[in-house]
Amino acid sequence: MKVAFQTLGCRVNVYDTEAMIEMFKKDGYELVDFEDYADVYVINTCTVTNMGDKKSRQFISRAKKTNKNATVAVVGCYSQVSKEDVIAIPGVDVILGSRNKSDIVFHVNQSRAENRQIVQVTDKLVLSSKFEDLGITSYEGKTRAFLKIQDGCNRFCSYCIIPYARGGISSKKPQSVLREIRRLADDGFSEVILSGIHIASYGHDLTEKPDLLDLLEEIEVVDGIERVRIGSIEPMFFKDGRMDRIVKLKKLCPHFHLSLQSGSLETLKRMNRRYSPEDFSDVVAEIRNRLEEPSITTDVIVGFPGETAEEFQETYDFLEKMKLNKVHTFKYSPRKGTPAYHMTDQVSGTEKNRRSKMIMKQSDVHEKAFLEKYIGKVCEVLYEEGREGVHAGYTQNYLKVRVLSQENIQGMYLRTRITGMDKTDLLGEIISL
Repeated sequence: MKVAFQTLGCRVNVYDTEAMIEMFKKDGYELVDFEDYADVYVINTCTVTNMGDKKSRQFISRAKKTNKNATVAVVGCYSQVSKEDVIAIPGVDVILGSRNKSDIVFHVNQSRAENRQIVQVTDKLVLSSKFEDLGITSYEGKTRAFLKIQDGCNRFCSYCIIPYARGGISSKKPQSVLREIRRLADDGFSEVILSGIHIASYGHDLTEKPDLLDLLEEIEVVDGIERVRIGSIEPMFFKDGRMDRIVKLKKLCPHFHLSLQSGSLETLKRMNRRYSPEDFSDVVAEIRNRLEEPSITTDVIVGFPGETAEEFQETYDFLEKMKLNKVHTFKYSPRKGTPAYHMTDQVSGTEKNRRSKMIMKQSDVHEKAFLEKYIGKVCEVLYEEGREGVHAGYTQNYLKVRVLSQENIQGMYLRTRITGMDKTDLLGEIISL
């Protein structure tokens, strides 16, 4: 029996997919590419935007075209918030929500044996949910690993469907996280990326109330792990004296994706974001002052309901001042069930496109200037992939570097002199093997 996966969306989904793959392998399934003929196709969906929903439907259709008799399982956020829509899609055999993935193999096998559709979606995810620990017992073929330590969100930003799709915050217990990280180290991984839906809230639901920083300090002493990254995190995490502890963490990579969404205070208020542009600016300044060569990236939503030309200009000017390494730009996508869906003064698609292009062009200029500063410098690069003599890896602050080498350098940390750049990649030469 062959199984194929397609993953959309965030790093949490990437981790969940890896866990589900392991479940199928333990049951005797062979993993194949999604484009290949398979007996079972699993689409791990995303519903952050309308485009995520559309892509999910496209992959369902593509699976059935490859094998009309295949069992198709649709899991994750799209199933969670649009269960009835998914049920109505022809050819979907198994439908699981965002917290119903642990028994996917059982449900798939049952659907195949009984030739019927199976739906397992928790209709109302409570504000505080139990962490669904899918767990991964073996890792192979990569140099760094994603580790989901947190799920859900209690913030309820006015545009965001995620609290309804993922439920309330839930955290993996620290001892379970550390056990899995030690297993990663034993399997040869030296870099781990801690992921979550709202990772700054890690531990808030646990009895002991551990903080994300407490966890990072415990990981610091795990032998074999050289680098630790954290996923997207809200800027206010770095307040309240936390930087005094962060600067002592030698393994924490100085690459932070700080959620901004808008540089206009009034827009942030309508979004129900809990900080001001000044708060964001203060955090960026402190990170840059206290850490060596940090890379800071962000997300921005353009065309949020009521975003006037003046408010957009505030965002543009704010980003010009910040000069971040990269800005990921999203055009506001109305999501039914969120407060913003009913807001007046919706911005036209044409205007969203115009504003998006302006921010992306601005970001390209800042990214190029940031990368050019590294030409001539020597960086330590962890090489992850290579073919036909061309290898690629990442610096500690997550800059991609390409080099030429006829030797297999995957998994090696190598001092590399940066000699130039090609678009968004740095080019280098290895100083010594």
